[in-house]
Amino acid sequence: MGVRMLKASLAAVTLLACERVAERPDLPSDFPPPTPAALRPGEMVFERACAECHGASALGTEQGPPLVHPVYRTDHHADQAFILAVRRGVRAHHWAYGDMPPVADVTDADVAMIVQYVRWVQRMAGIE
Repeated sequence: MGVRMLKASLAAVTLLACERVAERPDLPSDFPPPTPAALRPGEMVFERACAECHGASALGTEQGPPLVHPVYRTDHHADQAFILAVRRGVRAHHWAYGDMPPVADVTDADVAMIVQYVRWVQRMAGIE
């Protein structure tokens, strides 16, 4: 992917994230706060492998649901559910976005970092 295309894609994701925050008046406009250093590797993998559908900061897009949503609390979707979703894909059941295909280009270590990052973003939004 060329640099211009990458910049355009990042701008589009950022714009979508801003629109999603605007739809969530309970979240501040500068949500989320800066990512802690220990979680930045997970944030980077999320941005590469997940943000196209789940949006920057997991706020969702027109292609995929927000992971910053109570339906993804740990008591409803344990960490293992995220791991299985990445490995096996998921049939649509909470949303009308269609099925999620498996994500082949992430390792188990990547998925563990993604889950830690997503759980932190959820906590910042008051979703425990």
